[in-house]
Amino acid sequence: MRKILIKNVRIVNDGSCFEGDVLIKNNLIEKVESSISDKNANIIEGNETFLIPGVIDDQVHFREPGLTHKAEIYTESKAAIAGGITSFMEMPNTIPNTLTQRLLKNKYDIGKEKSLANYSFFMGVSNNNLDEALKTDANKVPGLKVFMGSSTGNMLVDNKKTLENIFKNSPLLIATHCEDEETIKKNLAKHITKYGNNIPIEHHPIIRDENACYLSSSFAINLAKKHNTRLHILHISTAKETNLFDNSIPLEKKRITSEACIHHLFFSDDDYAEKKSFIKWNPAVKTKNDRNAVLDAVLDNRIDIIATDHAPHTLEEKKQHYINCPSGGPLVQHALSAMFELVKQNKITVERLVEKMCHNPAVLFQIKNRGFIREGYKADLVLVNTNNPWQVSKKNILYKCGWSPFQGNTFSSSVTHTIVNGNLVYKNGVFNETIKGEALLFDRY
Repeated sequence: MRKILIKNVRIVNDGSCFEGDVLIKNNLIEKVESSISDKNANIIEGNETFLIPGVIDDQVHFREPGLTHKAEIYTESKAAIAGGITSFMEMPNTIPNTLTQRLLKNKYDIGKEKSLANYSFFMGVSNNNLDEALKTDANKVPGLKVFMGSSTGNMLVDNKKTLENIFKNSPLLIATHCEDEETIKKNLAKHITKYGNNIPIEHHPIIRDENACYLSSSFAINLAKKHNTRLHILHISTAKETNLFDNSIPLEKKRITSEACIHHLFFSDDDYAEKKSFIKWNPAVKTKNDRNAVLDAVLDNRIDIIATDHAPHTLEEKKQHYINCPSGGPLVQHALSAMFELVKQNKITVERLVEKMCHNPAVLFQIKNRGFIREGYKADLVLVNTNNPWQVSKKNILYKCGWSPFQGNTFSSSVTHTIVNGNLVYKNGVFNETIKGEALLFDRY
């Protein structure tokens, strides 16, 4: 019998923060009380650090199979663990694209073998695989992923009749990347005429502009309302889009939900001068007004969760000229520390941070027995020291790509311990890799 007793921590859970202890027995939370004694347990002395549920990241690109020169499930799950992310949902735009049940199973086999964190994988939908996609088991997979904007391989779904069929026929949650491809192509063509290949990176949010995002998001929402589809729109990046979402009903009853990402909450177009292509994402990082509006929508519950859209590329790829430079960057190791900076700046409370990064992903995707510090739940837990400054540098970056958009930043908070399924897998820079994560289960039927 394996027991861990976490003593003298500030427990953040269910909208409150209180001092107490947590006892873990095997892989479950056994007790949550103000004071617990157990002579048979291994003690972790919290010293009044924060204890939060493990972060659940609903959008990562870990690049395996087919793109493992950029990242692997092993390397990126390890970085995630160091950053306090204990569970992830990975996207289907690998090579080959995850468009068949066989390829989906292959990803789960890789996750079982290699992932230090709990894992799950979206099934991809293309213009011609809907019948195959609808075979997906809703209790084992977070949902279907639809790219209504450019992606790797055959993942762009730009046929309106196909989109209508997907929204009409899917009993599963549909997660969408929403950018209007026609608008982007027109904007890009104008810039190529003017600049050739040397388009200034500062023009990225002009090419992939507010209108491209809004046209696609509003179209997806109209389809979802028409067919009563369960829709989740990823990485909202504009002030205009935030007004498409409802905060008048609880999350459990919403049919249309949305996500904000770390980079859209932390950076603005003022940062392109310094960060250049290292903050080139799709959708683009936009204005300060957009950034502030997205945070406001997180705070007032129009936007439901915060995630990373972790999407690494090599340094060589990111240093190419605008046309050839891929969009995306690594974030899982630094997302939680970045959000605690916003806590320090009084832009969000620690209780709301935990709600958006831990509780709400579990509620939104109906993940079984995770996302909360509750007796009987899986013991996915993270200790965060908010008085432990550290600087992001090449020496401490764990991503396979070897870089971070936060390189040079100093964070005030650090993850000291990460527990996954009752196992201490990370402590102050040291990993225990002997036990792997589990496949997430979704409690839908």
